[in-house]
Amino acid sequence: MDYSHPHSDRSDHRTDRFHQRTGRSDPASRLIRPEDSAFSAFTDRIVTFLFLLLSFIMFLPILLVMIVSVSSEESVTAIGYSFFPRELSLDAYRFLFHSGAYLARAFANSVLITAAGTVLGLLLMCPLAYALSRKEFRLGRAFMVFLMIPMLFSGGLVSSYMVNTQILHLKNSYATLILPGLCSTWYIMIMRNYFRISIPDSLIESAKLDGGRQFQIFRMIALPLAKPVVMTVAVFQIFAYWNSWYPSLLYLDSNHTELYPLQYVLVNMERSIMTLTRDSEYLSGMQTYVPPAVTIRMVIVVIVILPVMILFPFFQRFLKTGMTVGAVKE
Repeated sequence: MDYSHPHSDRSDHRTDRFHQRTGRSDPASRLIRPEDSAFSAFTDRIVTFLFLLLSFIMFLPILLVMIVSVSSEESVTAIGYSFFPRELSLDAYRFLFHSGAYLARAFANSVLITAAGTVLGLLLMCPLAYALSRKEFRLGRAFMVFLMIPMLFSGGLVSSYMVNTQILHLKNSYATLILPGLCSTWYIMIMRNYFRISIPDSLIESAKLDGGRQFQIFRMIALPLAKPVVMTVAVFQIFAYWNSWYPSLLYLDSNHTELYPLQYVLVNMERSIMTLTRDSEYLSGMQTYVPPAVTIRMVIVVIVILPVMILFPFFQRFLKTGMTVGAVKE
């Protein structure tokens, strides 16, 4: 008795004709790959369009800041923040760059502090994270508890200020802007997980059998393989140091302006401009120069974010890889 489907012969003939037209005869060719389907192609176009639209929407505030920074103060006063100002002006840039030498020194200080803090922080955190990732390290659990305590319980601003100024004597120096932010428990945990998950134990054991010491294994094997997470932590460190200005307010006196970083100089300029603008309301009978306060504020934002926007594309691929640390486990 034949139990075959009555329409099976008809479907087989259709399949044979399809194979004759396409030249495919293997069974795997009967399946359509997702990327070859019309539905998948349409979905890819929709998703691509949505992400492009989202990227454009996220870029709009930055574009608005740049446009307002080159707008005249009268235009901003009349119509507010607009993508289409009535008049363009570079008065805000001229006012800031009138103190070009002062800003250049502050910019150099920020570069120095950012570079030193990032390099020294990586030199401190990478070996520690690698040691904590090894199961044979007996003090690993004790060190993790020691690192987690300041992450969960902070001593407060007063205690940190007293330690840095009265005990370590770091006031009015570059060290007070660099050393307090060198080590982060969160970054150590990220690198520790990467070392533990992404570097096989068999690779470390084979290196030991070949006579490699721990520091050699770390420097020649583990560190090159951990380049994505190291660069990711480096990006976070760079952003943290570059945007930092509050430690300068705490630890630098007003007679040490040669140590001011760029962000603190810009914050002081903004405060001075706001003071001049406020005082001009009470000096109506006198001729006083009032700087363009609104547009200068936008110029400050442009100066701060422009180096970050230039450097970010070079670190993007490392950042994308490093952010997926621990997402997949064997």
